Amino acid sequence: MAHERAEIEAAIQRYLELRRAAIAGDIPWSALKEVFTDDAVFIDSVWGRHQGPDALVEFLDNSMAGLESWDFPHFWEAIDGDRVFLRWSNRLPGETPDGQPIDNFGMSYLEYAGDGKFSREEDMFSESHLRQAMKQSTWEPSADMVAPPADRRWV
Repeated sequence: MAHERAEIEAAIQRYLELRRAAIAGDIPWSALKEVFTDDAVFIDSVWGRHQGPDALVEFLDNSMAGLESWDFPHFWEAIDGDRVFLRWSNRLPGETPDGQPIDNFGMSYLEYAGDGKFSREEDMFSESHLRQAMKQSTWEPSADMVAPPADRRWV
């Protein structure tokens, strides 16, 4: 049975608040572990599958290292029972020839587990489109950049 919608909405707002603080550089990305259960699973289109608090901390900090000049705007969310969908973008520095932002749009699927926490997040976006956006952008990888592991797990 699904949790109360108001409870889920409050958890989403807390998640987005932490996300905004991480984007601004006010907190490390790993601070988002606060909104995940201890057995949470996080699946990323590039970095693969991560489970548990230690794996989430390592993934969140490593995957976002060197991306300080990027933005990650949130556009909308939808709730279906305990399922949450978030629409966002990886927005790279620079703009297209016609003056538009360089966006790689994506979506997150989260499962709400209660007590303000999520038990699952799956981030879905096109890795090939992201590579194309990176070529179009003025962004250059920094020394802080961490490459995804070669032995990514998916299950």
